[in-house]
Amino acid sequence: MVRTDAVLPTVSGQFGRPATISVPTSAPSGKFVVAPQTRGQGTAAHTGDVVVVRFTAKVWRTGKALPGSYDKGARPQVFTVGRGATLPALDRAVQGGRAGSRVLVVAPPAAAYGTTGSAQLGVTGKDTVVFAVDILNVIGTHAIVHGEQHSVSGALPEVRMNKDDGTATLSVPDQAAPRGFLVRRLVDGTGPAVKAGQTLVLQHSSAAWEPARGKDEAHLFLSSQANGGPLPVVIGRGNVIAGWDRALAGQRVGSRVLVVIPAKLAYGPHPPKGLAPGATVISVLDILAAV
Repeated sequence: MVRTDAVLPTVSGQFGRPATISVPTSAPSGKFVVAPQTRGQGTAAHTGDVVVVRFTAKVWRTGKALPGSYDKGARPQVFTVGRGATLPALDRAVQGGRAGSRVLVVAPPAAAYGTTGSAQLGVTGKDTVVFAVDILNVIGTHAIVHGEQHSVSGALPEVRMNKDDGTATLSVPDQAAPRGFLVRRLVDGTGPAVKAGQTLVLQHSSAAWEPARGKDEAHLFLSSQANGGPLPVVIGRGNVIAGWDRALAGQRVGSRVLVVIPAKLAYGPHPPKGLAPGATVISVLDILAAV
């Protein structure tokens, strides 16, 4: 990350609203530059955290405005920091930045649209792109929802949440799995209700219903912590198993949900590694954010 005293573009406007970017008449230096404009007081973003950002962008050479996430109908961008999930310019810009910050980013081709550019956007392989990035929210790697957890029937798995790393421990009753699809809210969230098409940020843990284990801790075949942190995913569009889509729609942000999912709404005869074909799946889902 380079900060330089060379002539830089200027950014005006309030945090949380579209920025006005003015580019100099001089040519860019070719360096990658991050220059804080407004310093927020929220959580700092680090690798594995999930950030929510909006940005305004412009091509230095032409002054052409590029599509941004403040445009009408556009949603904020949600991505995991340091995982290559977005343009390098945005990924590198938020590293260490705090929620509530606005950052000016000068991105040479390698950090923007590469040496091939983007014909659709009118960006060549030699163009430097200028971004004004607003860091709206930072969701920590080990974040979990807060609130008192309700008890459940002894016929359902017992859930204990590890507050240090966000992983759930599941104990499965020594009996056959229920035949149907079950959803139990363990923590009552107070945020907005989840709608199909939104991007959710989830802390999740999943295990198979295996009664032979008795009250022993169930083996997690899938968890967000094993994958490095919370999962950003669009809900209600078939991007996750059907049981998650059905369980999460209408729940409120800040909720923890226990879901017992029959095979037909989970993985059926073609499960991931570590799960038997036709298995009933138990998932614990913390809804950390919805965008």
